[in-house]
Amino acid sequence: MKIEAQKELVSGFKHLELLANQVVEGFISGMHKSPFHGFSAEFAEHKVYNTGESTKHIDWKLFAKTDRLYTKRFEEETNLRCHLIIDNSSSMHYPKLKATEPFYHNKIGFSVLASAVLMNLLKKQRDAVGLSVYSDTYEYYAPEKGSDRHHRMILNKLEDLLENPKQSKSTDTVTYLHQIAEKMHRRSMIILFTDMFDPTANDGQTERLFNALQHLKHDKHRVVVFHVIDKQTEINFNFDNAPRKFIDLETGEQINIFADSIKDAYEEKVAAYFKSLALTCAQNKIKYVPVAVEESFEKILTTYLVEKQMFG
Repeated sequence: MKIEAQKELVSGFKHLELLANQVVEGFISGMHKSPFHGFSAEFAEHKVYNTGESTKHIDWKLFAKTDRLYTKRFEEETNLRCHLIIDNSSSMHYPKLKATEPFYHNKIGFSVLASAVLMNLLKKQRDAVGLSVYSDTYEYYAPEKGSDRHHRMILNKLEDLLENPKQSKSTDTVTYLHQIAEKMHRRSMIILFTDMFDPTANDGQTERLFNALQHLKHDKHRVVVFHVIDKQTEINFNFDNAPRKFIDLETGEQINIFADSIKDAYEEKVAAYFKSLALTCAQNKIKYVPVAVEESFEKILTTYLVEKQMFG
């Protein structure tokens, strides 16, 4: 799929919805669309009956009490409820982009566009979507709904994450995953975008992180973790050997070092960490998918569609 050519048609995150639609259209072209049937309905509210409307949903019991005609308005019960979670800590705003680079070439931009792409697909399939954003605070929560207005509201929030990056925000993934889990009362697919840089990983307490992920799985929720990385520098540590200053984006801590002097040790430690994450996720029946900002969105969409098929 040649998504890159489609991306170039649109510049800037203000066209997030259009760009997401182009990516999805490119992906599903030629695919057999799932039939949109089998929906049940849930009563939402009464509204005054207007002459000429269908009498199918008139509430005759209420008419008997009030002598006025009201119809029942129903909310469509969708095939799937999906809750997107985005880590908005400072490390997710890496790498710093040049003026000529597209917004989706850093981790937060990639996560935002991937979320918009999934929202577009969910909308096409008449599924409900919600959003949580966290860093060192629980920044935003929207429950799962399927209306156009709700989609627009979430897209506005996604755009805001790109327009207003905040400096020196740490990550408290454990705390906020537990809080999000408490809000999830109906069986859903939960999709997390994070770079997995969390203080708990540095002090040997990864168990706390997986306890939080396990909490998300309560009530038979299906959990997918997209581990978002910059492959060139965070996996391969591809820096020249000039003396460099490395800065922790979340704590501000700095270190001066020659990259070559730690390259092998760094890459070995990162590979071991990724392997540990993958193994622990597999043991906990959590779908773990490393994704690099240099990649297309095929892996995101394919993973979602496979997980949705297994959801029922």
